[in-house]
Amino acid sequence: MGPLNGLRVIELEGLGPAPFCGMLLADLGADVVSIARRSSAAPRTAQISERGKRSIALNLKSPEGVEAVLKLCETAGVLIEGFRPGVMERLGLGPEACLARNPKLVYGRMTGWGQTGPLAEAAGHDINYISLSGALHAIGRKGEPPVPPLNLVGDFGGGGMFLAFGLMCAVFEAQRSGAGQVVDVSMVEGSAALMHMMHSMRAQGFWKDERGANLLDGAAHFYDTYQTADGKYISVGAIEPQFYRLLIELTGVDAKEFAPQLDPASWPALKQRLADVIRGKTRDEWCAIMEGTDACVAPVLSMTEAPQHPHNRARGSFVEIAGVSQAAPAPRFSRTTAELPQPPRAAGSDTVEVLRDAGYSDSAIEALRAGGVLT
Repeated sequence: MGPLNGLRVIELEGLGPAPFCGMLLADLGADVVSIARRSSAAPRTAQISERGKRSIALNLKSPEGVEAVLKLCETAGVLIEGFRPGVMERLGLGPEACLARNPKLVYGRMTGWGQTGPLAEAAGHDINYISLSGALHAIGRKGEPPVPPLNLVGDFGGGGMFLAFGLMCAVFEAQRSGAGQVVDVSMVEGSAALMHMMHSMRAQGFWKDERGANLLDGAAHFYDTYQTADGKYISVGAIEPQFYRLLIELTGVDAKEFAPQLDPASWPALKQRLADVIRGKTRDEWCAIMEGTDACVAPVLSMTEAPQHPHNRARGSFVEIAGVSQAAPAPRFSRTTAELPQPPRAAGSDTVEVLRDAGYSDSAIEALRAGGVLT
């Protein structure tokens, strides 16, 4: 059932990092109840972040809808919300109201800027948050504009994953203290934390505060991607000397020419030379020579190709749920193994079941429906 079996999570339906966090918890066995604004019979199989969750639809502008959420909080361990600061308070569902019903509740708040500070009330997206943290400035080629790394660094790495981590820390602490608390997650701060190694290297004089001039940002010839004869790409990450020597041997380049590995002045010429050599064979030909060796070379796979790679297939790294290919639950646990997630359910499809679990009678549920509380 997964290591989080027995943990109930209330998630206010949103976009991006908060639902992703709920998915992570559901994948590992938590009973995640997502509160939607409106029910729908339409399938949501392509909304991967909704897999494994139950869904309830409530009118949160009605006192009865708010009361239903507060009642759900009484038996929950965690609440997740991703609105701008003040929205939940105006609904009557702020931390004070929810913890009054359940003092052990862990109340997770997911925003870009954080709950306080001059920008707290401003709109923004992933690209804006990682701009402020310094992460975006570091990503891209020399002399070119910064390259948005999809929304992996802010929304999901610095946001949803940090929220999941913070929630589990607070749940652990609440088991000892008996007291819940608010977890304030900012994507600016989460993505700044992800930059810790670059800050360390800069403090030691090993990193320049500019793009395309450093060991790990594509400047070095031994840490970059290269186009192959068929227009595809391989990635090279031969940093350590023994791995670098093997790369030189397997690509057939001149060992003397490539001897100054860590001299940045030599990187542009060596990169051009290595690019010319790699362009002489197809991606599959290079993989046959180097993949699986300590030369640290891998094919750059598309989203379509990745699930079919033999390594990913052997580990079951991808699964198909309701016809949609997606990453399997991670990480792996030796004893409390997570089950394959159920497909995303239609919004509001579990309303009656969830309300019964919370102690509502069938007649009370019908009254809520008649009053327009169940949307």
